[in-house]
Amino acid sequence: MSGILFIISAPSGSGKTTLTNELLNLVPGLEFSISYTTRPPRGSEQSAREYFFVSKEEFEQMLARDEFLEHARVFGHYYGTAKHFLADAFALGKDLVLDIDVQGAAQVKQKMPEAVSIFILPPSREVLEFRLRNRSQSEHVDDRTVRRRLDGARKEIENYSNYDYILVNDRLEQSIDQLKAVVSSERAKRSQTPSAVATEESDKAQRCLRDNVRSRAEQILRSFEEHGGENASPASAPNER
Repeated sequence: MSGILFIISAPSGSGKTTLTNELLNLVPGLEFSISYTTRPPRGSEQSAREYFFVSKEEFEQMLARDEFLEHARVFGHYYGTAKHFLADAFALGKDLVLDIDVQGAAQVKQKMPEAVSIFILPPSREVLEFRLRNRSQSEHVDDRTVRRRLDGARKEIENYSNYDYILVNDRLEQSIDQLKAVVSSERAKRSQTPSAVATEESDKAQRCLRDNVRSRAEQILRSFEEHGGENASPASAPNER
């Protein structure tokens, strides 16, 4: 049986990296695709761990050879997922997890509509701003960058309705549990081997389906729109991955 492709997207600061890492640690049979980027490493980042850091020329050569499943250019830097990660994971009988932005997710969904897409939301704009400002101290970024990320978050959240599942990350343990449930439920659907565990996980996953979270997602989006003018920046664009 072919593997499942899971797409996870979220605004910067929503906890996507933490949730994805927990998912990979707790759920067997998952492979993670490390993206390629032309942006320089930040802090303690290392090539082949957070990203494959390559030159613009190398990235464009890969583009010319049609080696990317998806790619995007954000704030002047390229980001992309190499196709071979998908083939390698499926050949091993594993599912693949992609951590990509809304641009990349749209490209992948167009090519592979059977992929399972998951969008992680912060509980509110206020909570996201608090998280971003705390993180900015360790990253040594300025206030303009924080405001740009908040504006980018609003633009990304506007795309939530393009995703299959929505997780509101207000309590970490609950969000991890929900993410695991989505993976287990999708696997159970495709394996056609229902069980009591699969049914319980399916119930949890159902509560995260887009239409079942729409009212909460709209409430969160409104919290960003109410501050839209305050954080707008000249370089309005999706957030960094």
